[in-house]
Amino acid sequence: MAAAEENSALFPIFVLTMIALPLVPYTFVNLYLTFRKKSQNINCRCSVCFRSGKYRKSIFRRISNFSTYSNLTVLLLWVVVVLLSFYIKHINTEIQIFEPFSILGLEPGVSEPEIKKAYRKLSILYHPDKNPDPEANKYFIDYISKAYQALTDPISRENFEKYGHPDGRQGIQMGIALPQFLLNIDGASGGILLLGIVGVCIILPLTIAVIYLSRSSKYTGNYVMHHTMYAYYHFMKPSLAPSKVMEVFIRAAEYMEIPVRRTDEESLQKLFVLVRSELNLDLRNIRQEQAKFWKQHPALVKSELLIQAHLTRETAELSPYLQQDFKKMLALAPRLLEELIKMAIIPRTQQGHGWLRPAIGVVELSQSMIQAVPLSARKATGGSSEGYGPFLQLPHFTESVVKKIARKKVRSFQDFREMKQQERAELLTQFAGFSDAEAQDVEIVLEMMPSILIDLTCETEGEEGIQEGDIVTMQAWITLRRWNDSIRALPHAPYFPYEKEENFWLLLADASSNDVWMSQKVNFMDEATAIIAASKAIQELKEGSGASAKEIKIAVKEAINRVKSGCDAKSNVKLKVLKRTRAGTRNIVSTDEVPSLEDGAEDEDEEGDDEYDDDYESEYSEDDEDVRGKDAQGAVADGSVHDDAKGSSSDGGSESDEN
Repeated sequence: MAAAEENSALFPIFVLTMIALPLVPYTFVNLYLTFRKKSQNINCRCSVCFRSGKYRKSIFRRISNFSTYSNLTVLLLWVVVVLLSFYIKHINTEIQIFEPFSILGLEPGVSEPEIKKAYRKLSILYHPDKNPDPEANKYFIDYISKAYQALTDPISRENFEKYGHPDGRQGIQMGIALPQFLLNIDGASGGILLLGIVGVCIILPLTIAVIYLSRSSKYTGNYVMHHTMYAYYHFMKPSLAPSKVMEVFIRAAEYMEIPVRRTDEESLQKLFVLVRSELNLDLRNIRQEQAKFWKQHPALVKSELLIQAHLTRETAELSPYLQQDFKKMLALAPRLLEELIKMAIIPRTQQGHGWLRPAIGVVELSQSMIQAVPLSARKATGGSSEGYGPFLQLPHFTESVVKKIARKKVRSFQDFREMKQQERAELLTQFAGFSDAEAQDVEIVLEMMPSILIDLTCETEGEEGIQEGDIVTMQAWITLRRWNDSIRALPHAPYFPYEKEENFWLLLADASSNDVWMSQKVNFMDEATAIIAASKAIQELKEGSGASAKEIKIAVKEAINRVKSGCDAKSNVKLKVLKRTRAGTRNIVSTDEVPSLEDGAEDEDEEGDDEYDDDYESEYSEDDEDVRGKDAQGAVADGSVHDDAKGSSSDGGSESDEN
């Protein structure tokens, strides 16, 4: 019985240990990642972002952001840990050591008559004949009698001196740290113990397996529904225009599940009037086009109207229910757009290439979603081939402001950014009607905008020049710089209610054939991480080509020096491909015949300025203004090949185009 009580007392310690083992490291890792993220991400400090309340979190908002299922579970477990610790501290679990002198109330070394006298006094109090209490009887037999025997009987005294107990050596008792009622398997508690074993060993694993399988059958690893992936794959076409990407995007199953209420009809009718110009309706037959639009599935109508309201910044008049649906749609948009671009660049052709045109359309839509810029703002106007869309990502800019500064020969966003700070301030304050504070907001955003520098090199390992049939290795060095010298930053996006990091895509593509040969999502790192990654990549590349240890060391050293030494960026590279002679010898081409990469490099430092491949014709470009792509055609007849390597940002609005 004593052993069972001791095991029962150890049960809280067992539970505390099992909870603390995973809880403590999980908590510390999450705290580390949280503080690291806060130290790395720099959000915009302009007045527009401050007024939006996106980064200024109230107590209620902080509590709501904290109140996730995982955080509440961790908090509840810590409360259990504290309560268990408090309980364990106050329960009496000390093991009582057998001390015969203390039990009889004597000092060590007393004479035998004094021992007998003390024993008689305690017998009067605890002997069963004098005291009928069962506890007194138990105490008399287990402690008083054994203490007296240990001090008077020679054998008992010898056992006590050797083993610390009058009965001699005591055996080791093993037990299970479970409550006492579970250890009593003779009665009804045996069923409870059996039920607990079945629950922990069978029911709990099965429940977890069922939940996992049901969720995995519905969602992908990126928490996007499988039905969404099927729809995106089915409706994605190689010639899908940027303006048509929206029709594919809104077919996500997540959007189709958003309820359409009868009370939403009036608000949606008002939204339709506000965004009608963005819906690609044929104005020559507007009545039939409107009727056709409203005959679509109600979820499609609602989704497109809410997204167009966001792009045109017409969300102030939404009803409370529509506001909730609208925020839910924006929260899902980044991951849906990422899956949509994957559906465009996955191997589709017989050669295993993706499609460039729809991929560019997804990038444009992604930029517009984050910056809340209408897709029609990309249409070429006046002397600008890029439209006024890039300017709308700056605070306080509108279409009328762009027209005002265009009168001062500022035709593109690149021209505006390349101006000196004083000249920009004078232009904005004197001609655009900006105050000094508003002009300062523009400078704050420009300082955070990334500038992408691209350096491409193409070579055949161990050979001079490139001939037909050679395997060409291309190395792309992409460097991100900001005026404020920060590496990571949250883009200026006051109309997007959630924090969103910049994302960049590198696409190696041929615009003339609409093929994407290679795609990769690029993450920009700090200097130390970049050195490690570059060194490893160069070393693996050189080892695969059979280079010597000395050559590998030199190549790695050059890579490290380059690392130490945004916007849309485009880099042009033209390769001179020589025909093989009949003898199989190589025709060597001088370096003068191959244009330098720097001669064709073009950096456009703007988050959302879409200077894509020269051969790419935007949906919103006029035919007579399409002057891009004259040099992007692959001229196979004269032995030259012109490929396009594009790096695009799909979220932060930044993009790099390499040609």
